[in-house]
Amino acid sequence: MPKSYNEICKAARYRLTGHGDRRIGALMESFENADPAMETDIYGTGSIINDFEKDIACFLGKENAVFFPSGTMAQQIALRIWCDAKGLKNVAYHPLCHLEIHEKDGMKMLHHLEPALLGTKDRLFNMDDLKSVNKPIACLLIELPQREIGGQLPSWEELISISDFCRNEGIKLHLDGARLFEVLPYYNKSAADVCSLFDSVYISFYKGLGGIAGAMLAGSAEFTENAKVWKRRHGGDLISLYPYIINAEHCMNKRIGNMKKYWRHALAAAERLNKLKGVKTVPEMPVCNMFHAYFAATKENLESIFADIIEKYDLAIVTNFKEIDGSTCKSELSFGDSFELIPQEILDKAFDRLESEFIKLMKK
Repeated sequence: MPKSYNEICKAARYRLTGHGDRRIGALMESFENADPAMETDIYGTGSIINDFEKDIACFLGKENAVFFPSGTMAQQIALRIWCDAKGLKNVAYHPLCHLEIHEKDGMKMLHHLEPALLGTKDRLFNMDDLKSVNKPIACLLIELPQREIGGQLPSWEELISISDFCRNEGIKLHLDGARLFEVLPYYNKSAADVCSLFDSVYISFYKGLGGIAGAMLAGSAEFTENAKVWKRRHGGDLISLYPYIINAEHCMNKRIGNMKKYWRHALAAAERLNKLKGVKTVPEMPVCNMFHAYFAATKENLESIFADIIEKYDLAIVTNFKEIDGSTCKSELSFGDSFELIPQEILDKAFDRLESEFIKLMKK
């Protein structure tokens, strides 16, 4: 039986994107320096979890933080807390917010909250969009970067304007910072600098950091105490979360200093792709370690071209395609440890081959 394109990619020695396959060995690696005599956390208490929460709160410039098994749980709880505090049910966010398109209406069904969608799907929302909301809102959620439109970012000045507007209007501002660390090189700010504009912050330990799972929700002491109550109500207080915590701390220490390098790799790859006829990236110049690539070709043609490159050079340039219409496909590229493992000669030859294949494709 012929192999699928996904199977062909997995067999490639080199990958343009990511940190490599998610394997059990990553968990084993994170336990190499762990003290086997250390006591585990129990239902959210114990030094292993509480010390980590304090460290992350300090890093983000917040009073306190709570470790969650998932970001979905953490963010729904954050919005519920702010809505309860205001006595309102409305929250505002981008039309392609994670809560709107990936969570099966969890916020609406579990918490009976209602969204006010800002702007349009193909761009960042702005101050004009925010000011045009015609109903009172308790909280505004901003995702940095906005993943579903290629990891785009508002300017630092725009963020300050939005933060000031929310504080003046009594609107709580929540940061979907699943990829917060990846945007710090672009803004040239610390995590605490960025988080100072927000009332609450969620970060992920498995996106750019490459951990197995886990999230942190940070804010004031009052906010985090409420979050702990809701975490228990959601079943998020597992008897122990220490495997996630040890791995999260390990991956953070391993990769937090590499974000500028990952961004440079994204810039280099986007420059190469934009030179190809029939290919464009969004944004044209990435502002973090990710972007979207659009190909004027069918999925069948693209898989054939990229599979051929894997066969010849053992390099998977693009691992996934989503059909936009009958003649265009999109792919999300997110850069990590894998890029610098590729020998320069192989990288150059693979892109030269890709260029020649696209020249032939565009002539058809």
